[in-house]
Amino acid sequence: MELDRRLLLAHCAVHALSIAAGLLVVVPMALNGSAFKGRCALFSTGYWRTESRAELNGQSGDVAHLVVQQWGPPAACQFATFVGIFTVLYGAAQGWRCLFYLHGRHDDTLFSSFLTVLLSVCVLFLSGGASVLLSLGLVSWCDTVTDDNTRQYSCAESQSVPLYLDVDTSSFYTELSLAQVSLWCVTALWLTQSILAFLRLYHSHSQHISRPCLPREKELLLRHSPSEGSPSPPHPPATPTIFV
Repeated sequence: MELDRRLLLAHCAVHALSIAAGLLVVVPMALNGSAFKGRCALFSTGYWRTESRAELNGQSGDVAHLVVQQWGPPAACQFATFVGIFTVLYGAAQGWRCLFYLHGRHDDTLFSSFLTVLLSVCVLFLSGGASVLLSLGLVSWCDTVTDDNTRQYSCAESQSVPLYLDVDTSSFYTELSLAQVSLWCVTALWLTQSILAFLRLYHSHSQHISRPCLPREKELLLRHSPSEGSPSPPHPPATPTIFV
């Protein structure tokens, strides 16, 4: 299999994985946004307060509940969702192009390959920034929920603990941690796409440089072939000598 065809096939596989990883970012973030009624849990601040149980659910006794002072900025959640949606759409479009090129046995032009490298590097930095933002935001929310790790349960176990908020917190850690891992996978896949796009650009550039030299070498070979490869003219037959 030729080098450009192997690179194209690898790029198709990476695009398919990008679609799956992007969906694993978008779907959990959408479910978390719906459970939190459009609010963003990332970088939310709050504190724990103990009140009478009668004020919360009508029963006697004291109970501790979480008070959210300020919900996180919506842009923190929207940024991760945007990167996931863009990855899915871009992976679907480029995957179709790769299949078309594999069937037609041709590749991108030199300028198109350069634009692909430039776009891949730009989105790589965007997805990396979104991954860091999501990770730090989840750590901040977990510190709020666990009261800076002073509670008897971890952040994952706090899903089963009643926080007495007006949102559904029964699966927030599962959704956000799945989106976090998937977003880091998206970043790794964008890094792979950038490397493959650069290799395809380098291969196209090498072919573009060597292509004009081929007719010239062919012409030189045709010019020198008659003089070098032509057979030597036959020697005239010797005149027989008759002795009397």
